[in-house]
Amino acid sequence: MRRIGLAVVLAVSLTLAPLAAEAQPPGKVYRMGYLYSGSATSSPRAPEAFREGLRELGWVEGRNIVIDYRFAEGRFDRLPDLAAELVRLKVNVIVAWPTPPAIAAKNATGTIPIVMIGVGYPIELGLIASLARPGRNVTGLSFNVGEEIGKGLELLKETLPKVRRVAILSNPANPGHAPAVSIVKAAARSLGLQLQLLEAREPNQLEGAFAAMAKDRVEALLVVTDSMFIFQRARLADLAVKNRLPAMFGVREFVDAGGLMSYGVSVPDLMRRAATFVDKILKGAEPADLPVEQPTKFELVINLKTAKALGLTIPPSLLLRADQVIE
Repeated sequence: MRRIGLAVVLAVSLTLAPLAAEAQPPGKVYRMGYLYSGSATSSPRAPEAFREGLRELGWVEGRNIVIDYRFAEGRFDRLPDLAAELVRLKVNVIVAWPTPPAIAAKNATGTIPIVMIGVGYPIELGLIASLARPGRNVTGLSFNVGEEIGKGLELLKETLPKVRRVAILSNPANPGHAPAVSIVKAAARSLGLQLQLLEAREPNQLEGAFAAMAKDRVEALLVVTDSMFIFQRARLADLAVKNRLPAMFGVREFVDAGGLMSYGVSVPDLMRRAATFVDKILKGAEPADLPVEQPTKFELVINLKTAKALGLTIPPSLLLRADQVIE
């Protein structure tokens, strides 16, 4: 009986084998463009988290997907040419983050699917028609920059209960910063804070911004997340400490570089979520039909070494809520 059963199983297997082989899709290697306004090292957690997300979905770089990386190195003026390069390569999808690269990619193509990451106000910027129905060739992940910065301002006030004058540093070349700053103004009023608005478009303008802070005797600093600022994160962290300014940043890379605190979206979580959009698009989904997602995971990181250098004592309640404390 065992021999008969084995023969039947073997016969069935041999019969179905050609059918199974026939059902397998032919091997195809897809091409993806990765457009970022910073550098490969300015946000080191991002690319690896993105590749991890792809691997979990069966996409292995060099095997069934090729990724063409383009980095603007903090220079927004390079983005249009870099986006055009990816279009000429006829990539199947473009991943663009944050806001300036997404705009450059959209201006470069109206047909290649684009997955935006960490873009603020995509409707107002003309990237999508709505969050639920993007309606165009762009989808991905968006968030309300102003609300996130407002929360950072609250945490800064909790750290420094007596603070009254706070400087906010933004980049006017970033289209998402102006609406974000408008929202933060309202948050500042509700906290009883006076905001000093300062801008830096180029790295050589940072010292001037800090000189203005010293002149106006501001007591703390809030930095709006920007690729150029991330590229200059060690310099910004150093300038803040030298000027005795407790500073709140939007991503933990600043804190790793010596900044005091950061509150913002978890970049690794954001990148892994972006991989799911790429997966769906490469499997045939239209970006116009994929609802834009909002981030759900935020992280608070505190650098106690910097706090000590500034002569600050971080409230225990804040330390307990921190996702990571650097000692």
